[in-house]
Amino acid sequence: MRNGWRRREMMAMLGGAAVFAPGWAQAQQTGSTRKIGILMPTAESDRETTELGAVFRQSLQKQGWTGGSNLRVDYRWGNGDEKRIAALAIQLVATQPDVILAGGAPAVAPLQRATTTIPIVFVSASDPVRQGFVKDMAHPGGNITGFTNFDPSMGVKWLDMLKELAPRVTRVAVLYNPETAPYTDSFLHALEASAPAHGVKIQAAPVHDNTEIERAMAGLGGAGDAGLLVPSDAFTLTRSQTVADLAARYKLPAIYAFRVFAANGGLASYGIDLGEEMRMAAIYVDRILSGTAPGDMPVLLPTKFEIVVNRKAASALGLTIPPTLLARTDEVIE
Repeated sequence: MRNGWRRREMMAMLGGAAVFAPGWAQAQQTGSTRKIGILMPTAESDRETTELGAVFRQSLQKQGWTGGSNLRVDYRWGNGDEKRIAALAIQLVATQPDVILAGGAPAVAPLQRATTTIPIVFVSASDPVRQGFVKDMAHPGGNITGFTNFDPSMGVKWLDMLKELAPRVTRVAVLYNPETAPYTDSFLHALEASAPAHGVKIQAAPVHDNTEIERAMAGLGGAGDAGLLVPSDAFTLTRSQTVADLAARYKLPAIYAFRVFAANGGLASYGIDLGEEMRMAAIYVDRILSGTAPGDMPVLLPTKFEIVVNRKAASALGLTIPPTLLARTDEVIE
């Protein structure tokens, strides 16, 4: 699974470190401090997000950017609340940062409405062309570029993994908030197309609060034939512990897009290495601070994916992890 980013292609697209004058040199020569705004749709208390922020800052330091010296970083946290995220986007743009890092589609959309001039680098955004963030993956144009997470075909891989772990499942619900994850319909279409071959029926489970999450789970649990898919969504991500706990309570085998769910007691996750995206985002930010236009920098797809399985959760559900899956697993949480 650890096939990594295509480094040769990446370096060709980045032009190589020796070609571009480092941004820190520009800042030192002018005696100026550059400003980076960061809008995360998750909560500041979320440990996973905090760790990713540290990865981003460490990568920036390797590019010569140090907070308190030639760089100022200004965070905003959305807590999975669409209205709050929109208000924070306007607030952050008003501070006039040199670059903005956007954590996923829920952050990109309001930032795009708030500015057409300040460069924006996104991470973990699904289908950025369809969502209208960029004109083209190779040539984004405008002020936005970045790194995607999943395309619709990933939904079928989640379903494959669910059936591998829980072959008795014949009903599969897709849990998401349509306000924070409007792109989920593309995953649903891909899943519905593959459902007959997997012997399952797919149903959408749109939710807007914790009460609706529990109602959806309670409606599925009991018969022993239901499973759950939880795609990329800032709303469910900020409630990873709640979602994992409810899935366990209602005996629902579930596959998640992010590792944090499995770490919080969920059955398994299959997703991208978010830390790698944050490291690459720092390189893009450095290039923009050095004068490169974001519209000239291609939007890049991830090629590094990780499978994480929680053995304790599998045991509680009465499931045996197949040896073929264990052989592909990057991490087993005991």
